[in-house]
Amino acid sequence: MTGYAADLDLAHRLADAADAVSTARFRALDLRVESKPDLTPVSDADTAVEREIRALLAEHRPADGLLGEEYGAQPATGPDGRRWVVDPIDGTKNFVRGVPVWATLIALLEGDRPVLGLVSAPALGRRWWAASGSGAWAGPDQAGGEPIRVSAVRRLADASFCYSSLTGWEAAGRLDAMLGLMRECWRSRAYGDFYGYMLLAEGALDVMVEPELSLWDIAALVPIVTEAGGVVTDLTGASAPVAGPDTEHSALASNGALHADILARLARPAEH
Repeated sequence: MTGYAADLDLAHRLADAADAVSTARFRALDLRVESKPDLTPVSDADTAVEREIRALLAEHRPADGLLGEEYGAQPATGPDGRRWVVDPIDGTKNFVRGVPVWATLIALLEGDRPVLGLVSAPALGRRWWAASGSGAWAGPDQAGGEPIRVSAVRRLADASFCYSSLTGWEAAGRLDAMLGLMRECWRSRAYGDFYGYMLLAEGALDVMVEPELSLWDIAALVPIVTEAGGVVTDLTGASAPVAGPDTEHSALASNGALHADILARLARPAEH
């Protein structure tokens, strides 16, 4: 095991606590949902999960920094500058509609580099995790984990292509490139949010792309995909997006073999 074994154990404890809160509120008749200033929904489950994780990190890693989607940033006080990044419920729109594809995302960053990621999707009965040098794993819980690996698909004609939605690509001026790419692939599906990245890490699909997302949307996913043998960059080909909380990111995740080809097709917005 790597030097992050204790951190992985803690991440699983955080996920256990988060799952207990979120599953109790999933499909609850009294679930409260509000709109944030950007008009995205937030439920009482989102805020309750983040409060639970914050309390546990304050107890077990008081010197580490923390960035959460709902309550913002808390700076690190320790000398190594480590920080946890949390999305309490990724897929809130699914959550509030009763769709079981949602998860808690937990990442540990050293500087701007994500070194640990855990994704827990209790309504699916599945969890994914990785730390630098440990490989990527998935299973119902930590004890039941098995190693996972990206696919060996090398041709677009054989590839399963995943995306979040088409509206963001249209706003970015890349819709034509996206549609052309989808036509060349064997199959395309919009699983969206965390799930496409996890299916990629398991080898069930070959590419996942998003034109716009926040740090808490992507930080936990990067170690899992890369430790499974995949590649994550932004749409310019720069390394995995790990900048500040107010920065908008893009992401292209692949099995590696298809990366350069897809990057070339999506890298530049269409000229008007």
